[in-house]
Amino acid sequence: MFSALAFAVFEESINTYHIKDDVYQDFRNPYPKDRIEHLLFRKNWIDTVQWHYEDIIRDPNIEPVDALDLKRKIDASNQDRTDLVEYIDSYFLNKYQSVQVEEDATINTESPAWAIDRLSILALKVYHMQEEVDRKDASPQHIEKCGTKLAVLLEQKKDLSSAIDQLLADIEAGTKYMKVYKQMKMYNDDELNPVLREQKG
Repeated sequence: MFSALAFAVFEESINTYHIKDDVYQDFRNPYPKDRIEHLLFRKNWIDTVQWHYEDIIRDPNIEPVDALDLKRKIDASNQDRTDLVEYIDSYFLNKYQSVQVEEDATINTESPAWAIDRLSILALKVYHMQEEVDRKDASPQHIEKCGTKLAVLLEQKKDLSSAIDQLLADIEAGTKYMKVYKQMKMYNDDELNPVLREQKG
């Protein structure tokens, strides 16, 4: 099942990141560019680095200049994340391009890659909640609360994985079809963001 493959790659990415646990570490993709695993690993690495950017920027003692620099990095990371989702959807569009779509086929509320995006974030939540459960310096109450949350996250993983695999099976069978809308982000575009447009002019 595709969801199992994706989650395994996400876990590999997360574990690799946490060897150094440094947002500024070099990135190396262990998969060749012609494999879907290459896109999945890169996608989760972006999510993992951004997860830790979000931790750092919430430091109440952060210097304003450093916070602004991090905000810029988070904006760039969001754009990279969107680009990777679109690359993954392009993989599925290419894979299923010859499928005969049934006349009464329906469209899903989100594309396969955006569902996989949620699975990537969920993998991060599972990893970090497991860290909290395993903490030796935490109170029994904290560990119990986090254990309850972890159980919910694992149930979400099961449900989301099943939904992704069912969606892909339906697309392959022609009972659902893909229609991808490119993300029209406006805040980084100097023609669409009025503040940037004014700076440009």
